[in-house]
Amino acid sequence: MSHQWVTYLFLLLFSSCRNNTKREFISGLDSASFSKYWTIEAVDSLNNQIKHFGDTLEIRAPGGFTLWRNEKLSGDIEISYKACVMEEGIVGDRLSDLNCFWMATDPLFPNDIFERSKWRNGIFERYYSLKMYYLGYGGNNNTTTRFRKYSGDFDAFEKQNLKPAIITEFIDEQHLLKPNHWYDIKIECKKGNVKYFIDGNLLIDFNDDSPYTSGWFGFRTTQSRIRLTQFKVI
Repeated sequence: MSHQWVTYLFLLLFSSCRNNTKREFISGLDSASFSKYWTIEAVDSLNNQIKHFGDTLEIRAPGGFTLWRNEKLSGDIEISYKACVMEEGIVGDRLSDLNCFWMATDPLFPNDIFERSKWRNGIFERYYSLKMYYLGYGGNNNTTTRFRKYSGDFDAFEKQNLKPAIITEFIDEQHLLKPNHWYDIKIECKKGNVKYFIDGNLLIDFNDDSPYTSGWFGFRTTQSRIRLTQFKVI
């Protein structure tokens, strides 16, 4: 075998191995890399507080608070993380609103969710302007858990007070928040099927005829103190 062929085969093998090696996912919840991977939209930006404990992020939000992952996601994906709503008698603690958005896009700026960040400013009603899936776990002072699909029709809300339809709703204690409990959350979007798991239990199983196949992910809460860790997308 010629020297050229040996070199060629070596390079081919090296390239194949490199391409098949999975890149390590970085959660970015630590203080050193947080600003690179996450963007905050919040109503009361002066009084919001975030603390980092290694890979664990604590959010103290006196008003509407959204934490966007910076990169746009697309295709069949699986999102997972752990989250805990803190209730320890500290001022600002409230057992409510362990929420999230995913596959979110702005119809006016489909390639940049951040173009209207200052306009949304954490104000919940302005998120009706986005196309996305939304799960509000323990919302309305921990009385409801709801799943919706937003169409991005802000005019319908602003002019007629029409909100996105509730696809699934729970009001029983089993499907509401427990204080200081670490939840394992997993979201799957695969081939038009949307699933949401919490602590290994399937909460949402939605077959979408016109699925959202790309967009941004965001944590959402209000008037609460929440801890997040082990965020991952595969």
